[in-house]
Amino acid sequence: MNRRLPTNLVIGAVLVALVVGVAALSLVWTPHDPTLMNIRGKFADPSEAHWLGTDQLGRDVVSQLMAAARNSMTVALVAVLLGGSIGVALGLFASAVGGWVEDGVMRLADLGFAFPALLFAIMLAAVFGPSLSNAVLAIAFINIPIFARVTRGSANQIWTLDYVSASRAAGMNKFVISRDHILPNIAAAIIVQATIEFAVAILAEAALSYLGLGAQPPASSWGRMLSEAQTLMYLAPQLAIYPGLCIITAVLGFGLLGDGLRDISDPRLSRQR
Repeated sequence: MNRRLPTNLVIGAVLVALVVGVAALSLVWTPHDPTLMNIRGKFADPSEAHWLGTDQLGRDVVSQLMAAARNSMTVALVAVLLGGSIGVALGLFASAVGGWVEDGVMRLADLGFAFPALLFAIMLAAVFGPSLSNAVLAIAFINIPIFARVTRGSANQIWTLDYVSASRAAGMNKFVISRDHILPNIAAAIIVQATIEFAVAILAEAALSYLGLGAQPPASSWGRMLSEAQTLMYLAPQLAIYPGLCIITAVLGFGLLGDGLRDISDPRLSRQR
């Protein structure tokens, strides 16, 4: 009997496809140059030339939103890949070696939780100046302990299985076992976590850009668009509404997609349905 896909998975996949599609389209086409200013045409109403109007500098809003989607997706992808790779490697290493090494890695992970992305971004900005690359490093940093804990917890369950014990009895190296047996069997959990962290990364990038610690002019960012629009709420509230809706759509999409993937990958949740 065919099993229906969870509703949250379907809705999340549609929203993610929409955001990713817009980001991909912005690589080759936008209605206008998102950085082109036209002071005479500022605060223009929606029209055929400017579908959502223009901002306080006469820049096309749709073009800015599309370029910001591309930047957000790029930041999220690089940050999750970087932080996830390091975190997964640390989690596999800790689970394979065990003992005081495992405890030490987990204590380092706990220490990583004490440095939020915002605090780390402020530290980087103080030393190197605010930039999108520093925002990526800050977001990647907070992903490392998360992936390390998820990987270590999932790997410890696999190490107790009979075929893994047989591999160890046959003299196979622990790190080879981790590569050939442990990692493939925990890949689903890692993918689910990565999807959820995409949503967190998008929100973190928007927050950092809002505070001036992320994307710098003339680069487009949903968070910076919100920051620029906060003094124009009575004059042009739509300039804050549009990027806010984009952030909600992206974060909600990846969050629902991650929850849906977790539902179908966890047999216990499947039996409950």
